[in-house]
Amino acid sequence: MKKMEHIGIAVKDLMVSNLVFEKLLGTTPYKQEIVVSEGVKTSFFKTGTTKIELLEATNQDSPIAKFIAKKGEGMHHIAFEVEDILEEIIRLTKEGFVVLNEIPKQGADNKLVVFLHPKDTNGVLIELCQEIK
Repeated sequence: MKKMEHIGIAVKDLMVSNLVFEKLLGTTPYKQEIVVSEGVKTSFFKTGTTKIELLEATNQDSPIAKFIAKKGEGMHHIAFEVEDILEEIIRLTKEGFVVLNEIPKQGADNKLVVFLHPKDTNGVLIELCQEIK
């Protein structure tokens, strides 16, 4: 793994949360987009080399809607950038981690993504992401 790519935070209202993080970080989001496959609207903030992704559900069946219903707003995942996502899937599967989607899918911010089951990572959902070239 190359580095921590971003921290994902589940929010009920992206517009309200954008204002909170604009005040907190002293900057505006550098990117906003909808990821249809995940049922989310996202905003990305950057401070230094750290990125924060705010995620709002676009429908009640999305993973974010289910997360908020169960746990409330808050940290949803930590994402790590990888050089080769397919190699990392193989490596981590051999190490005993459960990969939730073994076929990488298009994520936000021009990335291919897969997720590791939180039961294997001390309760934290881990996202692996690779820049689409």
